[in-house]
Amino acid sequence: MIRAALYVDTQRGPYPAMGLDCWGVERDATTYPGPGPVVAHPPCEAWGRYAFKARQDRRHLALVAVEQVRRFGGILEHPAHSLLWREARLPWPGELPDAWGGRSVHVQQGWWGHVAPKPTWLYVVGVELPPFPRERPAAVGRVECMARSARHLTPPAFAVWLAAAKVPR
Repeated sequence: MIRAALYVDTQRGPYPAMGLDCWGVERDATTYPGPGPVVAHPPCEAWGRYAFKARQDRRHLALVAVEQVRRFGGILEHPAHSLLWREARLPWPGELPDAWGGRSVHVQQGWWGHVAPKPTWLYVVGVELPPFPRERPAAVGRVECMARSARHLTPPAFAVWLAAAKVPR
């Protein structure tokens, strides 16, 4: 099971209430020592289609998060078509696993209650994802219309689903 949540909003995000070891800005998630699988939500603003609007370049955090997921196992979450996939040579959804056994999966956060569809890619190493939800509601909102302070928050049901990933026996 997932033990820690890295690069998360420890004040407003759902992970602290779930009892996970949470690492945000104040704890410097790059120093997470392990052990155990993680769910990593590194900053994405410099990797996506709105990279030109990024207020600061924190690209290095996503590259560190890839290494952490490869080392400890777990899941890295980023927007679909993130340039991180090319930079870190992550397998695209549907491709064969990489040298670390990592594979990528396409989901939509709207399936777990996000107001927008929010297409998302997950890079998964050493854990098995739970079954996808049977009901997959079609979210109709737009991330671009959300308050900047709310765009990065993970829907609570999605966080619960990610944290339920298990290490295979």
